[in-house]
Amino acid sequence: MAAKKSKTPAKKAKTPAKAKAKSPKKKAAAKAVAKKKAHAKAAAKAKAPAAKARKAKPAKAKAQPTAANGETGDGSLTRSFEPYKIKKGEEYMNEDQRDHFRNILNNWKLQLMQEVDRTVTHMRDEATNYPDPSDRASQEEEFSLELKTRDRERRLIKKIDSTLEMISLDDYGFCESCGIEIGIRRLEARPTATQCIDCKTLDEIKERQTLG
Repeated sequence: MAAKKSKTPAKKAKTPAKAKAKSPKKKAAAKAVAKKKAHAKAAAKAKAPAAKARKAKPAKAKAQPTAANGETGDGSLTRSFEPYKIKKGEEYMNEDQRDHFRNILNNWKLQLMQEVDRTVTHMRDEATNYPDPSDRASQEEEFSLELKTRDRERRLIKKIDSTLEMISLDDYGFCESCGIEIGIRRLEARPTATQCIDCKTLDEIKERQTLG
């Protein structure tokens, strides 16, 4: 009797047809996502310079504080002039020397007055109502500094006027404390000085001791 043949057909190996069908779709989706990300990055880079340009503001020159002795914050004088050439045997504070200091003081006063006018013009032109609170605060701080500087300069102008009056009365160039000569070079460094260097130093020491 012949052996019965197996009716069960040999199982065929499953082909990953479905997997193969899905693979191109996943790739297309991944490519689409990558393109979107690339477009988003490009748009962000394009916006960044424009945003920086809007925020960027031109640097404004701040007014340099001027001390009551006519020196700016960095210690340099606010005026320039030719130093007086002292002649051998000439009298102290003669007419030539008085004219020398009169010219220094008048030129200095003119410069200070021009600075005051320039500040008024600048504040009028730059008076902008910024919508950003930080911008408004920066503008107010700048204007406050300029006003303080100009206020010191106005007081200095008054001091220059009183010094010019001393020159006209022939009282200029002598220490108000001890009566000795203040000196040409000290007066050129500080034309409104009313004390010699020794008396001024003693007053500063006493002031420090009192405050300390």
